[in-house]
Amino acid sequence: MSELMSALAALAADDLHSLSDGQVLDRTAMLVQLVNRASAELTRTVRCADTTQAAERDGLKSMRSWLIGHARLSPVEASRILRSGRALEHFPALAAGFADGQVTAAQVNVVAEKVGESEVARAVEQGIDLAAFDQVWALVAAESPHQSLVAAVQAFEDALDPDGPEPDPTEGRRLSIAKHADGSVTGRFDLDAVGGEKVQAAIESIVQADRPQGDERTRAQQNADALVQLCDNQLASGDLPILRTVKPHVVVGIDLDDLVDPATGPGVAGMGFGATISAARARYLACDGSISRIVMGPDGVPLDLGRDHRVVTPGLRKAVERRDQACVFAGCGAPSWWCDVHHLIHWLHGGETSLQNSALLCERHHTKVHHGFRVQRDPGGRWRTYRPDETEILIGLHIE
Repeated sequence: MSELMSALAALAADDLHSLSDGQVLDRTAMLVQLVNRASAELTRTVRCADTTQAAERDGLKSMRSWLIGHARLSPVEASRILRSGRALEHFPALAAGFADGQVTAAQVNVVAEKVGESEVARAVEQGIDLAAFDQVWALVAAESPHQSLVAAVQAFEDALDPDGPEPDPTEGRRLSIAKHADGSVTGRFDLDAVGGEKVQAAIESIVQADRPQGDERTRAQQNADALVQLCDNQLASGDLPILRTVKPHVVVGIDLDDLVDPATGPGVAGMGFGATISAARARYLACDGSISRIVMGPDGVPLDLGRDHRVVTPGLRKAVERRDQACVFAGCGAPSWWCDVHHLIHWLHGGETSLQNSALLCERHHTKVHHGFRVQRDPGGRWRTYRPDETEILIGLHIE
């Protein structure tokens, strides 16, 4: 073990920038194999500790609790290692590939998640040749894309229950959303094949329709933007079910003084589901929304409720859409139904709610112009876009 630690320390001391591209890629492949072999040895060791109840030495009931408490692994990761160790006892070819570094821990988990002790027992009862599946899985895992192993394991499940009833796809669907202290959210969902296909098709339609020139977003960022855009489209359509007697909409509460103050004002605006945003972000949302005035008494009781006032009227929006037709930010062109009507000079700072003071901007570029970028329509009717340093974004090949 000390020799292994010394070797890793030597690797960490290497100057990676002195290596050629080929050497960096070779090093990466070698490290992947090394990680796989180390993961295999960890899995084997944990399995041994699990069967001998070694965790009792430290006063713990199980190796899962030991891994969580002593090794600080997440519950999900601890369970994965234990599950894989149990499964590999039935699949020596897959275990050998794992030990040799040709199979990843994630691939082993694909098998272990679907083939537990009960499935192995049923296969033995039905005369299914586990060794044949083991050989195929080891080969597929070592030579084919990750998804191919998923299909190969599905073949085992089909053989185990060829005449089973078609499951209700909705029973396995899950969507969980966790809200963090700053109002941001993370989530996880599990969908059946058909449900997943629908979601992918919807998101892909937005991603492929929104590919502005110079887009440097990762695929994960594109997918996230597309999901928000889908929700934007549905909220704007007005076709969603009524929520608490009103149509679903984004609600932001902010004091008037903070709203009109040009400063960023972090953490002063509250949203309907409990998130807190800055005054600058609230002003961005107020570009194309409805404003309600509520006068509060000293004890926090509302004294006066003014009528909703829509900043951009439906008629004005139609006129802006007819003129601009799409997002006017250089290189974008997102369709009008993805866009907000942006005030070139914010109405809070005296800008008129008029055709001349309006521009169509998609969500991403609406955010950009509230963070230093600027769009401007020249006398000839052409939209120009400027960076925060006031240089113009030009489309095509230009030498600056």
